[in-house]
Amino acid sequence: MKNWWYYHKWYVICGAILFFVLIDLTGNALGWFHKSPDIQIAYIGETRLPEETEEALKKVFASLADDYNHDGEILVQVNQFVSGNPEDMDADTASYRRASTLTLMGDINDCESYFFLMERPEEVQKEFQVLAMPDGSCPDELDFSTEGKVFQWSSCTPLSETDLGSYTTTLFGQSQTGSNQELLSHLYLGRRCFYDERQTDHADECSHLWDTLKGGINEYE
Repeated sequence: MKNWWYYHKWYVICGAILFFVLIDLTGNALGWFHKSPDIQIAYIGETRLPEETEEALKKVFASLADDYNHDGEILVQVNQFVSGNPEDMDADTASYRRASTLTLMGDINDCESYFFLMERPEEVQKEFQVLAMPDGSCPDELDFSTEGKVFQWSSCTPLSETDLGSYTTTLFGQSQTGSNQELLSHLYLGRRCFYDERQTDHADECSHLWDTLKGGINEYE
């Protein structure tokens, strides 16, 4: 046995390392080693949300949601899709915009995000026609409007009247601080529709949350 181990130990060690690497890759791909989110939100804008704002966004949705997958934790995931300034058409920005668009298309096709938080909902609907009608159904193939499909963050009491703290960013070496609520206030929230039987995880629960948010809209905003 000692003789066998002397000649074969490195084969065994390398095989064991390879085995654990394969287990790790497979586990991450299938979600074995991390909890799945109860809610996924797609943010679509010119610039990336600051880390503090993203955490505040998760916090306010978690406070309104429930543990839909019954894993003992309310987990909200924000998927950021940053397009860059459309007026800036240099090669790097154009390439970054195409990559972001392809990733967003993957999110839509895989039915990952249920909620869509957008700077320009008209452009999103024109390009992807993914925003649902007021009753949750998909729009007519010639309907690219956003009327009745979205509402502004600032008009929704459950969202706009929550203390979300502040964020700090650094631009050209200078730190800038702002209000998370103020940053989110000009954005629009919508929910996606489903053209076939495939849906996001916990779609019914997310639909109920959407109704709660719609019920808190200030009509005079």
